[in-house]
This record gives sequence, structure tokens and C-alpha cells, in this order.
Amino acid sequence: MDRHIPMHALPEEIQKMSPEEKVCKYCGVSYLILHEFKAMEEKVKAMEKEMKFYQGSVEREKSLQEMLQSLSQDFEQYRIDNESKMESRIYPRLRLRLEIQYGQKKLVPNSQHSTEPCIDL
Repeated sequence: MDRHIPMHALPEEIQKMSPEEKVCKYCGVSYLILHEFKAMEEKVKAMEKEMKFYQGSVEREKSLQEMLQSLSQDFEQYRIDNESKMESRIYPRLRLRLEIQYGQKKLVPNSQHSTEPCIDL
């Protein structure tokens, strides 16, 4: 916390005052430091408010990290499943193209679309 250092000395008349005249009769705090005390109280209140905001942030962060990890695992599993499904569709088509290319299958006209050939199975 910053400490205020006055640039000028107290006026001589204040320095000559008796301690009873410089002290609050209710709380006993010197009037000369009362404003500093009040400023510190305000800073403490602000810090308490900030601490309430951050209270529980470690637990929230841990919970969010666990959720992120779970979602990452789910995403990876979905990606693997999708690749597997794509492979299961692509390999039979690729195999069929290779068989057609090397003459193991014949193309026959497609009855639904007369311009496109159909594979004779």
C-alpha cells in the first residue's frame, strides 16, 4: 500500500496543539491520520469485493479443465468413428473401381438412366 509523505511540514499552530485537540473524542484517532485511515478502509473494502469475485475460481478452473478434457476425448472418438465410417464406404468403391479397371467386372447399361453405365454384379 502506498504511503503518503507530506511535502510540507504541519503549520506551527497545529504542532503546538495539545493531543486532546488533535484527537477525535469519539474514536481516539488523530485527525491528522483519520483521512489516511478512511482511505485504507476503502481499499480494504475494494480488495474484499475482489476476493469474493475470485473466491472459488480454482474449483471452477478445475471443473472447466475436466469438462474440456472430456469434450476433447469425445471429439477424438467421434473423429475416429467418422474416419472408420468413411473407410467402410470408400474401400468397397475403390475395390470396385480397381476391379472394373482391370477387367474383372463388366459395365452394363443402367435401366433407370440410360446414359450412365451400371456395374454388373
